[in-house]
Amino acid sequence: MSDPPWRRPPRAYTPGVPAWGATREQAREGFSSIPMDSVSPEWAWGGADGSGVRVCVVDSGVEGGHPMAGPVDLSVTAVQDEDGEVAMVPCEPTDRAGHGTACAGVIRSVAPGVSVSSVQVLTDGKTGSGPALIAGLSWAIEQNFDVINLSLATTRPALTAQLHELADRAYFRRCALVVSAHNRPVPSYPWSFSSVISVASHDEDDPMTYYYNPAPPVEFHARGVRVPVAWPGGGTIRSTGNSFAAPHISGLCALILGKHPWLTPFQLKTVLFLCAGNTTGRLGGAHDETC
Repeated sequence: MSDPPWRRPPRAYTPGVPAWGATREQAREGFSSIPMDSVSPEWAWGGADGSGVRVCVVDSGVEGGHPMAGPVDLSVTAVQDEDGEVAMVPCEPTDRAGHGTACAGVIRSVAPGVSVSSVQVLTDGKTGSGPALIAGLSWAIEQNFDVINLSLATTRPALTAQLHELADRAYFRRCALVVSAHNRPVPSYPWSFSSVISVASHDEDDPMTYYYNPAPPVEFHARGVRVPVAWPGGGTIRSTGNSFAAPHISGLCALILGKHPWLTPFQLKTVLFLCAGNTTGRLGGAHDETC
């Protein structure tokens, strides 16, 4: 099998054809069409467990070997020097606060076969430096992870441009960047960018129930209230927050990509939409209809 399109070098410029255009010969390369009326949860992820899919948790770290989080394949941490430069260096799979382990456990509960890696950018589960976030997210994108879970947001406007560029870079490199909305109604990023998959909470117990939100910028709602999550030391707690809704969607993305590995973020988001419940129909039960 040849390299997927997103890992190939840019096409050479063809005289007579505007830049980024396609000639008749180039256009012969096909793509797997998806009849939209045939897309259902069974089509999307039926029988899949996420095997072959690489998921990265950018957070406070992941405790390797936790019964819920499982093994950690790669683990790096952000180290800032005296000049403010940040390097991502290998580290033991540990968690500074528990937040990243909780997210990894949710992902593993939905997609038990995935490969989980950890990028440690938070210091205590709630705070971290802007340069560490930028460096950690950049590293994850450059590693070509299939799914990146980012259960955090920043309110610092100074980081907006860099985060927007990184979100777009992930989109075009076929890294599905799944980001939780801020828990408070304040301007924050990068969940509000259209090139990411943004997630907030619903209050139902089914981990596989999720909704499409017709009132953006939040696109999807997933389980995020009183969620049983992994906690350092091998334990579990129940916790509430959009942070735990996002990894449910990351797990679903891993299932879908495990079964349909050539989907781009654009196509993946479309599949999520086609299989989602409807928040409007939720009150009337219409979300139970198959799509």
